[in-house]
Parts: sequence; C-alpha cells; structure tokens
Amino acid sequence: MKTGNYTAHETAVIDEGCKIGEGTTIWHFSHLMTGCVVGKNCHIGQNVVIAPGVVLGNRVKVQNNVSVYTGVTCEDEVFLGPSCVFTNVINPRSAVPRKHEFMSTRVCRGASIGANATILCGRVIGEYAMIGAGAVVTKDVLAYALVTGNPARQTGWVSKYGHRLDFDDARIAVCPESRERYLLENDRITVFVSHGDDV
Repeated sequence: MKTGNYTAHETAVIDEGCKIGEGTTIWHFSHLMTGCVVGKNCHIGQNVVIAPGVVLGNRVKVQNNVSVYTGVTCEDEVFLGPSCVFTNVINPRSAVPRKHEFMSTRVCRGASIGANATILCGRVIGEYAMIGAGAVVTKDVLAYALVTGNPARQTGWVSKYGHRLDFDDARIAVCPESRERYLLENDRITVFVSHGDDV
C-alpha cells in the first residue's frame, strides 16, 4: 500500500506523528510508533518495532524481528541484521519505573550489526564497524572494527565494503573490492587513497 512518499504493507501499524522519508518500504506486521523518524529509502522488514524518539538515517536496512528502542540513533546506511537486540536501561526491573534512565546508543554511518547480536545501551558503534552474528557488545566499538563473541572483542578491521583488512609492514591495507587504501595508526583507520590501482 502506497502512503504518501513511502510504501507500507497493509498489516503495518504506523502511528500518527511518525516522520517517514521518501522511498522507504515497510513490510508485514511492523509498528512505527509516534515520534520516530525514519529517513529516505529505508527498508523496514517484517515484525519490526521502531519506538518513540528513535532516529534512523537514510538508506538504513532493518531486517526481520528487530526492535529499535527509545534512545537509539542509527546514522545513514546502517544495517541491522535479523533479530538483533538493543537495550535502553542498564538494570531493568518490572516493578521499578526507569524510563527516566534510558541511555542513548548511536550506530554510526555504514556500520553493520549481525543477526542475533545484542547491543547494551549507552554504546557508540563507530563508522563502518561490523558486529558479528550473536555478539554481545558491552563497550564502544571503534570505526572500521570487526568485533565478535560474548562479550564482544575486536578480532580485526574491515573496509567500507565489509572485507577484512590485512595490513602490511607499512600498516597499509587495500580493500579487494573497492581498491580503497587504509592506513592504521594508533588504533585508528584513515582512508587515504580512494580507488588506487597500485598496491
């Protein structure tokens, strides 16, 4: 069903007061709640919940069975894998109201979160980072870092295209797909030549 500038399946529930960008598609049984912001050309899969106050940038892909809770911001081109989990309170109790204690989580541009991963609240996932399937993220994640396991630990670096980077003695790596070159210094990645042909 086409609604304004976006497309939503007839079973989707979209509350009044949502902001949804042009070209976005919302699939079966998903619920977008009042006060959420979804950018342009996003893909919202089946059985997804986008809570009040959540902000999704442009070209964000949210796969099936993901709940994005209040306090979460995803920048442009973030990928949220099937059934990944966000939290927003560090010590939840059913009988103790803690909505005033919600913590903010930011997933920076181009980052990917694998299927069934859990992101504890109050964390920052750096640009183009990759969170492995089933990982439990308890700390901030550096840009371009690959993290896996429970608790998640950094096990490598990845390119913007998601390929593992192998650095030479000069601390330079080349993405095999894009040919972009990456420099690693002091646990920080710099993309210093784009599409270079010489290795």
